[in-house]
Amino acid sequence: MTETKRGRVDVETGHKRVRVYLGGHLVADTVSPVLVWENPHYPTYYLPVADLHAKLEPNGITRHSPSRGDATGYDVIVDGTTAGAAALRYPDSPLTELRDLVRLEWSAMDEWFEEDEPVYVHPRSPYSRVDILASSRHVRVEIDGITVADSHSPRILFETGLPPRYYLPMTDVRMDLLHPSATHSSCPYKGTADYWTVRIDDKEYLDYVWGYRTPLPESQKVAGLTCFYNEKVDIYLDGELQERPRTPFN
Repeated sequence: MTETKRGRVDVETGHKRVRVYLGGHLVADTVSPVLVWENPHYPTYYLPVADLHAKLEPNGITRHSPSRGDATGYDVIVDGTTAGAAALRYPDSPLTELRDLVRLEWSAMDEWFEEDEPVYVHPRSPYSRVDILASSRHVRVEIDGITVADSHSPRILFETGLPPRYYLPMTDVRMDLLHPSATHSSCPYKGTADYWTVRIDDKEYLDYVWGYRTPLPESQKVAGLTCFYNEKVDIYLDGELQERPRTPFN
């Protein structure tokens, strides 16, 4: 494993086989993916140009990054299917590891696989871990002084870089106050989440609650449970009010 740090960008060689598909056709197949932390929260895959099975057509787009240098934009074409502005290359990057690589726009591709398993949203970071532990701690949740959940059987989800999340049985939650939202979000570790808005009297608390009805296999312990944003509600743990954490979700 090699790692290079210049400024805020980390570059690290990965060890998983990565395959990418567009329109049912193979775009790339590599056992030498490179993880690039364009932001501190999660990495992006850069793949060797030599492992592409698609054509890169220059589209005249250029971008500049203070850390990665100047990029040339490309359309990705494979067996008659085109994804416009779906690739970038940094042929003269000050990060020499990037010069022979291509960055494929994640959402422009149809499927990404790590080994033989699909992965969603973004690559899994080798430095992120998710632990879900059964607990008998007493968790009580208040919104503006109203108790909306009270449980002695939470599942506590510990995820690197985030505060503990308390997933509670629906039978311990005031489901009469929860109304399904049109919002959904996806996570490469947990799957797709559904959201609820809390409605108390004439006031709404939009998307304060979420849950995974059919989580990914490694997160099955939270299936069918509900979770409140620590950042937005008052959580009492064993009777002690918890400080609201500062995160991007505040």
